[in-house]
Amino acid sequence: MGIKKKSRVNAAFNMSSLTDIIFLLLIFFMLTSSLITPNALNLQLPGKKSDSTVSSKNKPAIVEIKSSGNFLLNSKSIDIETLEKELAGLKRRKGKDAVVSISPDAKASNDDVVAVMDIAYRYEIKAALNDPR
Repeated sequence: MGIKKKSRVNAAFNMSSLTDIIFLLLIFFMLTSSLITPNALNLQLPGKKSDSTVSSKNKPAIVEIKSSGNFLLNSKSIDIETLEKELAGLKRRKGKDAVVSISPDAKASNDDVVAVMDIAYRYEIKAALNDPR
């Protein structure tokens, strides 16, 4: 009488196919992430502080953005369309030396801040964004 041995199942896990899949996924994500270009504003952060001071001729126009959505240009209330016209006039008067300082309130809408920065970018005006108050 012969006793039959039970056949054992090989429980080994082959890692080579898993590593192939991992490397393919890694290559895929590396290639797709390099193809995506971010759509953002080109901001130039200030470098070292210099000893030069701002002359009265080169004094920046100050745009304040209130949390209520109102805009102030040099402490005068103004709407966004008039602000654009004023900044265009500033660019014509001062040329490449035109500078605008943007001062938003702490609860001002980001859309309003970006709208003012977009106007400055359109007219090639240097813009400085101050910390929200």
